[in-house]
Amino acid sequence: MKISNLLLPAFLGALFLLTGCERPPTDTVQHGFRGTGMVQVYNPRLLAIKTEENEVPASLPAVPTDGPKAGQVYKNVKVLGNLSVNEFTRLMLSMTTWVAPNEGCAYCHNLANLAEDTKYTKVVARRMIEMTRHINADWKTHVAETGVTCYTCHRGNPVPNYVWFKEPEQDKGADFIGDRAGQNLAATSVGLSSLPSDPFTPFLLGELDIRVNGSTALPSGNRHSIKQAEWTYGLMTHMSSSLGVNCTYCHNTQSFSSWKGSPPQRATAWHGIRMARDLNTAYLEPLAPVFPQHRLGELGDAAKANCATCHQGAYKPLNGQSMLKDHPQLAGPGVQTQVASANKK
Repeated sequence: MKISNLLLPAFLGALFLLTGCERPPTDTVQHGFRGTGMVQVYNPRLLAIKTEENEVPASLPAVPTDGPKAGQVYKNVKVLGNLSVNEFTRLMLSMTTWVAPNEGCAYCHNLANLAEDTKYTKVVARRMIEMTRHINADWKTHVAETGVTCYTCHRGNPVPNYVWFKEPEQDKGADFIGDRAGQNLAATSVGLSSLPSDPFTPFLLGELDIRVNGSTALPSGNRHSIKQAEWTYGLMTHMSSSLGVNCTYCHNTQSFSSWKGSPPQRATAWHGIRMARDLNTAYLEPLAPVFPQHRLGELGDAAKANCATCHQGAYKPLNGQSMLKDHPQLAGPGVQTQVASANKK
């Protein structure tokens, strides 16, 4: 009886520890150079679930591109007026199923007067169309020819499942820790680790240097501290979980900081970080005055994008399946294309 009483706490403790582990089986695939340990670890059971979650919906049948333009027939069409009425209607119906399948057209429009901009959702949707076209035209270094559509992020939800807001400053309290730098919260944003839980504000909104090692010895200009490295690790942990990959997907384990010998995915990720920063600063953050209070964060900021917003656990959004080929109206023109065209006039 005494032995049982001693073993019970140990047994319960072991069960508690196992709840944080992934149930087998797991498998590995050689990803990088032989002998470097650059393999991808995955669980076939979980992979099957993610594959199902990243299936693309069926597209509406293609329609003729000729005929009157939407801008000539409808009022207040500021972005897609160059599309034919058929193309315009098809895209609007598609967007409804991508973003608000339950609410329908009324989510963005006053059904008594579709031309009105009285609903904030319509103002936001127009800006999101511009952002989508900007991504597809000007960020091919990250999205290539696969591109994105509204569904890439929304997946049938008015608000994408994965967005982020700025975090309020932590109450330092009277403990010995002092400035906790957003740590010790076990946040899902950084894989339930004790790393800083908001690596997005400094890196995907600001332009803080993403580095771990300093390039010079102390004290001459080397400000890459352990605390700064932890912010970088927080971002890398987020990227890893968002794409469903390990660190070796982008890095050569012989030297994580060196670009020499790194897989090409690292360059794609480099552009992705800058793309997210561009979208957050130029499109999403400026929308804060448009949103009602209940759609804003605790600090009054608008929802913003990170890697998980598009990837949602897949190494490529929707496992690399392109919806843009069926909706080329979202391919452009982008901001840079428009600027170049204006300069020629």
